[in-house]
Amino acid sequence: MSSRARLWLFLAGMAGLAACYLWGLGGLPGFGHYPGPYGDIINRIAVGQTNATGVVSAVNFEYRGFDTVGEEFILFAAATGVATVLRHLRGERERPARDEAADRDAPPTSSAIRLSTLMLAGPTVVLGWWLASHAQTTPSGGFQGGIVLATAFILIYLAGQFLAFKRFSPVDVTDAVEAVGAGGFAAVGVTAVAMGLPYLTNFLGLGSKPGAVSSSGTIALISFFVGMEVAAAFVLMISELLDQTLLIGQES
Repeated sequence: MSSRARLWLFLAGMAGLAACYLWGLGGLPGFGHYPGPYGDIINRIAVGQTNATGVVSAVNFEYRGFDTVGEEFILFAAATGVATVLRHLRGERERPARDEAADRDAPPTSSAIRLSTLMLAGPTVVLGWWLASHAQTTPSGGFQGGIVLATAFILIYLAGQFLAFKRFSPVDVTDAVEAVGAGGFAAVGVTAVAMGLPYLTNFLGLGSKPGAVSSSGTIALISFFVGMEVAAAFVLMISELLDQTLLIGQES
């Protein structure tokens, strides 16, 4: 197919996508005019049923937990696909990461950037951990916390410390953490089934009062597993892309 034909095919696809997008927007209710009833019902009953004051997390990890499993495994499959393709491409030509990093032709990182990024790495880890472990009490969750945790590792690379980034996120450990996070979410649902309950039923104690860190049962546990999986998936993809970029840079 010629470049001109590909361009016209792309434009036709974009026109169809834009039309569907505008059509969908036209059917939305006006701002501040929520038609209900599901959101109103959830707001009324969620805290009493789950002891989670973070109602969004109650929806994600309990009321529609089966959908969230699918969303998490989309990311898991994407990270696995990226790792599989890039490792296969490197294959026989791959050199040790230490040599690739030492030979790369990149401008040095300024002292200001190195200092600011390294100073932010620690607080970013704490913030990400807090978000992933407090989904039941605040508008946070494993997805947000996992992204923030991954950002802490990327800050180390932005400081010009590629070798430190590789040491803090070895591929084997990152692979294992991603698998445990994704598998842990699914295992919570399977455990409920083994107890004779519907999949992902909240079978743990809900705690003594709403809003406590120990409240909400499996909601807090699932959020923790999701945070692990999301953080590891993004660190893994960034690591594989950086390895590939360094290899291509040496061959050019």
